[in-house]
Amino acid sequence: MGKALAREAATAPPPLSAAQIPADAFADMRKANLARWPTGAEVDIDDAVAFHKSLPQHKQLGWVMRRAAAEGRCLTQPRGGFGTLELQLELMRALDRDGLADIVPTTTDSYTRNEQWSRAAVGIEESKKAGRSMLNGFPMVNYGPLQTRKLIEAISKPAIVLSGTSMPRLTAEVGFAAGFSGYLGSGIAYTTSYTKDVSIADGIRNYQYLDRLAALYQEKGVELHRRQPGFLTGTNVPPAIAIVTCILDALLAAGQGVRNYGLELGQTLHLVQDAAAIKVCGELTQEYLAAQGFRDAFTPVTSLHWMGAWPQDDAQSAALVAYGGTLAAIGGAVSVTTKSTHEAFGIPTPQANAEGLRTTRMGIYLARHIRLDALPAYEFEAELIRREVRPIVDKVLEMGDGDVAVGAVNAFEAGVLDIPWSPNRFCRSRVMPARDADGYLRIFDPGLMPFAKDVMAVHEERLRKRAERDGVAFDRDLAVTSVYEISEPLAKLLPFPWTNG
Repeated sequence: MGKALAREAATAPPPLSAAQIPADAFADMRKANLARWPTGAEVDIDDAVAFHKSLPQHKQLGWVMRRAAAEGRCLTQPRGGFGTLELQLELMRALDRDGLADIVPTTTDSYTRNEQWSRAAVGIEESKKAGRSMLNGFPMVNYGPLQTRKLIEAISKPAIVLSGTSMPRLTAEVGFAAGFSGYLGSGIAYTTSYTKDVSIADGIRNYQYLDRLAALYQEKGVELHRRQPGFLTGTNVPPAIAIVTCILDALLAAGQGVRNYGLELGQTLHLVQDAAAIKVCGELTQEYLAAQGFRDAFTPVTSLHWMGAWPQDDAQSAALVAYGGTLAAIGGAVSVTTKSTHEAFGIPTPQANAEGLRTTRMGIYLARHIRLDALPAYEFEAELIRREVRPIVDKVLEMGDGDVAVGAVNAFEAGVLDIPWSPNRFCRSRVMPARDADGYLRIFDPGLMPFAKDVMAVHEERLRKRAERDGVAFDRDLAVTSVYEISEPLAKLLPFPWTNG
């Protein structure tokens, strides 16, 4: 019994902490991680560092994001991944050249996201036999860094890994070694968006590994761009909740040594609210980083095209795509992650993906000189968001005695930190948002989140006006109908009002 307990203690993870993983402990973690799949043996960090340094600056995402922020540019980046190297090469070339993408992505497949690499191998063979992708992304770990590097060599822009997972350790090693200079994902946002049984603590630990790896590259002279992914639950997430999570994930990354860390916000589709959210997100993230002693972190904000249900009509979808570029540009986002008119049906073709990029780019061009800073509604919304965010972040830090990792876990358990419609069983999902009469996302039910009474009074007043206008009950149906609203046919959204026919 004593030997069994000793073995269990030896393999148990250390107590959760926001502190940086020590170099010797991290070296042991890397060795064990790379041994989990044969292509891990191809990872040579010194070779990878040399390859990154050989790339021109315009193919290094850390440098490109800094230049875009300095010059007030809004970059475009799609999603996209196919099941074989040949198909992924074709896609990335199309996005780079035909779509004019500023940042070229590689989205991994579901098997890779769940570390089911044997199944991904079967998917590769089935894709080759079928002559089309039978996977919903690129199986990066199966191909390994040396083969995957061909993707980097085929394009003239920086590349980012979109892993969509709470388990990024081996994918990150392969992606960085291949020459990807960006990686999307975070311990809180992805764990609560995508998983049911992964604990918040484990999600944080997994991304602490990735962030410590990015910091190791930084120590060797390569600045990689890490990015927090926003929420991908397919539902409405109010800006305040998204910004709280951005701040906490940024603090966790900074604790591991990351100094180039992007923040993502899903669009609400209300121009004023989105612009105010982008401003406050960057502002408050810097405020809390500085308070924790991190005064040299670069935290650009990315705006995500609408993350909820999309219409099936191509014209409606095209309008959403263009409007998404407009929102990002006016809000001052440093980049925008794009979608296409195929969003309601599944994975877009390379051509449709490229068209979505160009449509977004035109929206950015038309709106590039517009700002809302002097608008009273903008200032009101920005201040409201500040009043929503600060008490929650402060309470999370208090619940961890200043340790953001411990505080986040405790806050989720208590419901102080909450995500609407999260599939994760460690998240209460009691908070409930709804769209008000003017199109803003408001909070119908705060659950156990510590929003101030005067703040909640604003939300209730605006939501009651919507219920009165629409002649419906002031209940949770306000939240449910808000989720599906944008996907409704135009004839229902905006009918001709003066006929009964």
